[in-house]
Amino acid sequence: MAQSGKKHGTRSQAKAGKRGEETSASRSIDAGRGTDDGSRSPEASKPQQRLAHGLYIVATPIGNAADITLRALDILTRADVIACEDTRVTGKLLKMHGIQHGKLISYHEHNASRAGPRLMEHLNSGEIVALVSDAGTPMINDPGYRLAELCRDAGIPVQAAPGASAVTNALVLAGLPTDRFMYCGFAPPKQGKRRTWLGDIAQTNATLVFLESPQRLAASLADMADILGARPACVLREMTKMFEEARHGTLDELARHYESEGAPKGEVTLVVGAPEAAGAPDAGDIDARLRTLLQTDSVREASSRVAAETGIARRDAYNRALAIKADEEA
Repeated sequence: MAQSGKKHGTRSQAKAGKRGEETSASRSIDAGRGTDDGSRSPEASKPQQRLAHGLYIVATPIGNAADITLRALDILTRADVIACEDTRVTGKLLKMHGIQHGKLISYHEHNASRAGPRLMEHLNSGEIVALVSDAGTPMINDPGYRLAELCRDAGIPVQAAPGASAVTNALVLAGLPTDRFMYCGFAPPKQGKRRTWLGDIAQTNATLVFLESPQRLAASLADMADILGARPACVLREMTKMFEEARHGTLDELARHYESEGAPKGEVTLVVGAPEAAGAPDAGDIDARLRTLLQTDSVREASSRVAAETGIARRDAYNRALAIKADEEA
């Protein structure tokens, strides 16, 4: 009898314990609900009990593995599928944070047309798909927008878990105005196309953010100094890592430094100040600039660059370039 009573008491304690857990869980859920003023209590930051199906755009660290959010870890743990640029890179990150995940699908610029439909099969079946890049926020310099577009067309929810980004991190460290900025990505690798491309954005009234390979940095800075002019700039490398460096100077100073010192090590982000306000361009300066460019560029290319750099009408620059070309050939 005593033994029977002990078992009964144990069952009663187990039920009471379970009720206590349910009550505690209910309090946790209630605490996470929004208040009347739309704010949320601290409990709301705890991992959710369930995730709705759909595509989750998840930011990952740009260098320091600790720069990942609690929400990102929760989503990566619960996702049915993780779409990533390189499964080895993402696998290493998951292992660092103790996440075991067997369903990693490669999704990058070169296989997006094939991998996209495969991921859509998972999404259409009601599964949770997390999209990550090798570093930073997806959709910036990767084909993630195509997958998001497919989801939008299919009526599948898309959510973002914000976090680290090389663009915003560089802007914060560069110390240049951030009230207006433009992300430009990688400049064209070949000099001719790069100079034309720079001419097209030369008059953009904003701080500019570029990515660049260490091997092309000196050449790109030299072209920027020539096309964009004497602007303040900052070269940042290895952001958030042990050997993080921010080097400030004008474009010309930075070009000379890296030409002398050689290519830096690590990932490079470049921030360039906006153009200074200037008066109307001088006709003599325009002609001199056109003559210089016409030594290597076609009439169309030279006039396009000068129009972008000075703000004059492209047609006027083109007509002036034709006249100069005709005089030189006469």
